[in-house]
Amino acid sequence: MKKLYDVMDKQVANLSVLFTKLHHYHWFVKGPSFYTLHEKFEELYDEINELYDEVAERLITIGGHPSSTLKAYLAKTSLEEASTIDDAKTMVKHVINDLKLLTIEFKEAIVLAQEVEDEGTADLFIGATANLEKHIWMLSYTIA
Repeated sequence: MKKLYDVMDKQVANLSVLFTKLHHYHWFVKGPSFYTLHEKFEELYDEINELYDEVAERLITIGGHPSSTLKAYLAKTSLEEASTIDDAKTMVKHVINDLKLLTIEFKEAIVLAQEVEDEGTADLFIGATANLEKHIWMLSYTIA
């Protein structure tokens, strides 16, 4: 279970960092696609916020302890913070790359959860993976 707890805690960190990055992009996106991306980034950070809470609460439910500080999140995350104000296309590319990395790591969490017969956790990550893959597809087509 420890390995599953650690993987889930890393996803709590990843989702927190992505939530903040999406806010950054929401506030600073510019250009002809401003309105569309401004709304899309808001939609995404709302969805990521819900998932962030679900993963943390699931971790507690199964006996783990999610990190809950910015310092811990930054130490554990696989993602990079947004540190500059990029052009809209670059923002979208960063979000796509982050979502792709999350889907890879979520699939690892699914395998670990199934190994310990924790179908509730596996189900959480299966549903989340499907949603992220749809966002990857849609965002990829916006910059194609």
